[in-house]
Amino acid sequence: MLTNLFQGKYVKLTGVQENDTDIMVKWGEDVEYLRNIDTDIAIPKSKQQIEKESSSSSNSFYFQLRTIQDDQLIGFIVIHSIEWNNRAGLLSIGIGDPSFRNKGFGTDALQLMLRYAFCELNLNRVGLDVIEYNKRAIRAYEKVGFQQEGRMREAVKRDGKSYDRVIMGILYSEWALFNQQDEKSGVR
Repeated sequence: MLTNLFQGKYVKLTGVQENDTDIMVKWGEDVEYLRNIDTDIAIPKSKQQIEKESSSSSNSFYFQLRTIQDDQLIGFIVIHSIEWNNRAGLLSIGIGDPSFRNKGFGTDALQLMLRYAFCELNLNRVGLDVIEYNKRAIRAYEKVGFQQEGRMREAVKRDGKSYDRVIMGILYSEWALFNQQDEKSGVR
């Protein structure tokens, strides 16, 4: 069955376009965004830093997230740190435009990227970690089949408090079964 690898229900995966980094620089001024996508110190990045991070290589596949309706840039998604011998990689996603958060765009993007990872890159495992206070992201990950595999206790310090990093993963066999069940029930 041929499906569009790059287009979902709400979003499409694209390469970086000319004015994207200007938009992404603005996202870097949003502390909530910075503190949800990374455990590093929240600091705005320059256009050059963003351009360097948003390039693909043989061990990472980076995409911009654009709305299908009006081609608006809303975020990014990447499979990175791929270990080809183990058929495993890590996933990162960020919805930079706050008006598109908690509306299904992230879930749609995750479904697309997992299809790409398992059907195009032929990976067997996709993992990620998320800070425990990012409940919205954890729900989205679980919604597409990720399972919690463990925790790095008190691995993140923010505002004088300690938070766990939740380790999550999904295997090809789980993804295939999960999607088969969704198709039978009409859920997507």
